[in-house]
Amino acid sequence: MSTKPDLTALLAETGGSSRHKPDVPEDPPPQKVKSSPKPKKKSVTRAITVHYPRQVRDQLKILAIQNGTNLHGVVAEGFNDFFAKHGKPEIAPKDGALAE
Repeated sequence: MSTKPDLTALLAETGGSSRHKPDVPEDPPPQKVKSSPKPKKKSVTRAITVHYPRQVRDQLKILAIQNGTNLHGVVAEGFNDFFAKHGKPEIAPKDGALAE
């Protein structure tokens, strides 16, 4: 007679196998409390993502500091200059205000 433990049973206990585990009745799941649905927030802005070398970002941040603004203001100024060059209205808000 062998005194070695049953390897299959040990693996089933520790490994999370459901094929070799004895059936154990589970507790019923807790009842969910219904809450009122949260209203969806409508954002008036959209992300514009671009990728440039780190030196470009660093230079933009330096310019922002030198001009007493932030990165958003520098980029908005660049967009507005580009819009004006092409005869479009300068609509990018420089102060971070959201356009309606």
